[in-house]
Amino acid sequence: MGKKAAKKAPQRQSTTAVTGEVPVVGAREACPCGSGRRYKACHGREASHAVQELVHRPFEGLPGEADWVALRELVPAATVPLTLAAGVAEGATGDVPSVTLATVLPLAWPALRRQDGSILLGLQTQSSSGDLSRDLADALELALATEPGSPVPARRTVPGGRRLQDLLDASAAFAPTVHSGFEFWLEDAETATGEVAASLERANASAIPTEKLGSVDAAYWCGTPDKNHLRWVMTVPEEQLLDALARLNAAGEASLGADTRLVGSFRAHGLTVPVWDLPLAMTAADCEKPAAEFAERLAATLADGTPLTAEERRARANLVNRQVTLN
Repeated sequence: MGKKAAKKAPQRQSTTAVTGEVPVVGAREACPCGSGRRYKACHGREASHAVQELVHRPFEGLPGEADWVALRELVPAATVPLTLAAGVAEGATGDVPSVTLATVLPLAWPALRRQDGSILLGLQTQSSSGDLSRDLADALELALATEPGSPVPARRTVPGGRRLQDLLDASAAFAPTVHSGFEFWLEDAETATGEVAASLERANASAIPTEKLGSVDAAYWCGTPDKNHLRWVMTVPEEQLLDALARLNAAGEASLGADTRLVGSFRAHGLTVPVWDLPLAMTAADCEKPAAEFAERLAATLADGTPLTAEERRARANLVNRQVTLN
């Protein structure tokens, strides 16, 4: 006798045919598209790739991109008022008096909905995807739907969601305020007691003194026990910036004054962050004029399109060898 024909699996109606989209389900569940395969072997593979795809400049297109990078990677305690784009707050739970970006929140919460309905959005949080802008937007949307008086728990960002560039008003200014401590966590820090007060005290003790310069964009002075530093986030394309820094270094014009030295740079979120060592006696106020003068020298040097000399190439190689990638 011939073998019986294998029974065909019942055909499922394709969710895609109904909605035009394939919803996210468990990895071992049948894919909603109706293919008969498990989700992880079908559309889940595409979703996983989308989540892991790295966006090198997640804050590109936002006002103050360089300051976004600085607050994410370099500044311990700072806040920035944010303005939502038109219609974003529609359907939010309760009133939303304000949205404030904060460098970090207690317990590394992604966001916090205060009792008065206002929102604190944490910037220095773990990224669950390759696009930090989408992760932060996801936390913000969750905060809008959260009851007042509650933190927003961490979760894996759903692929294809909106980004900060979709939620924030691109015409609004981005003006960070750097704080000496984390009292901004609380609506009334003076009344904090018990474990809350102890946690705040520990956080404040670990914060490195930091100040934002006013004479140039996205430059931050910080003080450490051994020496002070200036860390300056720049939006100039990396190769062009390194050429200019090498020219200035070779000409002895890369310092910010006596006993200061350009020691290298970070690479963070697609931008380059030159770093200077400063003497302990040099304050943020002392950096203002030298930084403004350096910005003028840099602008003039960036316009030089001639090939680097041998000495300038050596200076460039030295800068590249000491460059550190933060992400």
